[in-house]
Amino acid sequence: MIEKRYLQNIIVNDLKDKMVFIGGPKQVGKTTLAKQIGKNDYKEYIYMNWDYKEDRKLLLSGKYRGGSDLVIFDEIHKYSKCKNFIKGEFDKHNEDFNILVTGSARLNVYKKGGDSMMGRYYYYRLHPFSLSEVLGNLNNTKPFDKLKFKNNESKSLIYDLLKYGGFPEPFLSKDERKMRRFQSQRIDTTIKEDIRDLELVRDISNIQVLVELLPDKVGSLLSLNSLREDLEVSHRSVSNWMDILERFYYHYRIYPYANKYIKSIKKEPKMYLWDWVLVEDLSARFENLMASHILKFVHYMYDFEGYKTGLYFIRDNKGREVDFLVTVNKRPWFMVEVKLNDTDISKNLYYFQEKLKIPFSYQVVLDQNIDYLKDNVRVISADKFLTALV
Repeated sequence: MIEKRYLQNIIVNDLKDKMVFIGGPKQVGKTTLAKQIGKNDYKEYIYMNWDYKEDRKLLLSGKYRGGSDLVIFDEIHKYSKCKNFIKGEFDKHNEDFNILVTGSARLNVYKKGGDSMMGRYYYYRLHPFSLSEVLGNLNNTKPFDKLKFKNNESKSLIYDLLKYGGFPEPFLSKDERKMRRFQSQRIDTTIKEDIRDLELVRDISNIQVLVELLPDKVGSLLSLNSLREDLEVSHRSVSNWMDILERFYYHYRIYPYANKYIKSIKKEPKMYLWDWVLVEDLSARFENLMASHILKFVHYMYDFEGYKTGLYFIRDNKGREVDFLVTVNKRPWFMVEVKLNDTDISKNLYYFQEKLKIPFSYQVVLDQNIDYLKDNVRVISADKFLTALV
């Protein structure tokens, strides 16, 4: 049993200075984490959910606090005046109680909405379980360090993650029927309630069709024109729907790395799902799992450590490609090529390693117990590689 989420101690410490916002997919464990913090680290806390009528009344009346030293606002982003409300509560009461805000969408709007919230909060993106988190590994890697791997017995764990995903409910239950029901309910609620309530979308049914199409697009260059033709709608519509689904943590996109030393493609991203179990093809699902683990690491380094990390893929106009590149301040740190069982080192790793002067290169393999270095490329099993992340 996982006793603490990977962000718990960090958030408790940050709450001493500022508000903390926790964003992330629906059912990823934000509310559970927030309540666990209240229960374990505060004498008294109060949990207020904007979706509950009585809580809304108390919030608007200002009569909700009592003697609480932590106030948790859940789904408060659904309140049209939430930004001014939260700012006012913090400015007036920051010495009386701490504020923790959770929500499954739009919390990052504060990062884009001017400077009225500047200096008042820390923002974290909570991710599903990863191999390193389940093992309880603590990461202290610094940019441009060599990744630090551990020799854990974790081969069965990566197959559990591939089969059940990283969302707490299906992963902990390890019940396929419960997993299928969880997936259906999470997607239906996201589309029919959350998106409908917060976005001006007339045709919810087309978004439902789009959601069914996207798992087959994982790992490939994403063409909005192709999606537009499949749905028989305008480019503007499908682009808008993709942005909405991304804001609600159904999928995320990574973009090609641009550098003067390679003639890279400039526009089309790759797309991956937050719940990689929705991807039926094993090779694509494994690539998605790897993408999500690396993204979790990149977000952790950005949100907590403050480094300007980025996740890209590399592809030039000759079709040479490497699956993932992690950067700091746009400088390459390490790249990763993902294979199910192919241990023959990809020539593209050597090519881009030389062209871009990338310090560390890895070929990560699922179905092999392997770890060796050849010409500065490390071929390593996925269960060992992932112990170096978050």
